[in-house]
Amino acid sequence: MAKRDQNPDTVNIPPFETADLRLNLTALLDTEFPNSVTGEMLKVGNFKWGVYAFFDYDGEPIYVGQTNEMLRTRIRRHLTNQRTDAVAMSVLDPFEVLEIEVWPLPEFQETDGKNKNAKAHLDALEKLIYQKCLDASRFDAVLNEKDPPVPTLNISEPPSFRAGIVSDDVLAIRRHPDVRIGRRALIIARLAQVISERKVQGGLRRVLITQAKRLEWLAERRFVGLGGAATVAIEDGPDQAEDDED
Repeated sequence: MAKRDQNPDTVNIPPFETADLRLNLTALLDTEFPNSVTGEMLKVGNFKWGVYAFFDYDGEPIYVGQTNEMLRTRIRRHLTNQRTDAVAMSVLDPFEVLEIEVWPLPEFQETDGKNKNAKAHLDALEKLIYQKCLDASRFDAVLNEKDPPVPTLNISEPPSFRAGIVSDDVLAIRRHPDVRIGRRALIIARLAQVISERKVQGGLRRVLITQAKRLEWLAERRFVGLGGAATVAIEDGPDQAEDDED
């Protein structure tokens, strides 16, 4: 019997899609973005305070979050091996994220994470972007389990940066409608199981409804795209079945 290849250089290579995600996510987070306060360029992932949003393969906004620990840290925690509650509870599926948009708050770059004024600005920005995403959603919903904090001040939307995190090769694999439908159904099943096993708040049930709407929309679009009702076979009647046996 031939020995299996035990080449140590290949044993720990991550799966193709995992390596692709890490590469493209790093490229996004390392993109330079102007710090409007200092005039200098800073890697977008290195802004400490900011809001981010994830978008799926149809450009649908699916999740909004905020951070005061650095955009790089928080976004990577969602999408790589450092799992967040949103991923662990099957609220957010990293495989469904095609693009990320970030709104840094450079004026608080050197501000302590406990600063009340900075936190008020961050909360206000999250609410602003959350509402913007709801307005842009065909489902009037995103997958956040909780609503953002009620803002205590009004702010204007700052400049943002948006880019994709999926290569053309991975896009060709994941964008197929049947693959996406299967993935949606899997995530819904996992989320429903979480709900059935725990005492949960209404937010998770709202996410379940939103995921179900997204699945229905994907499935209906696929069905119609392939011809809809015209493609459904007509069942043979009893007489036809007997003729076939003869």
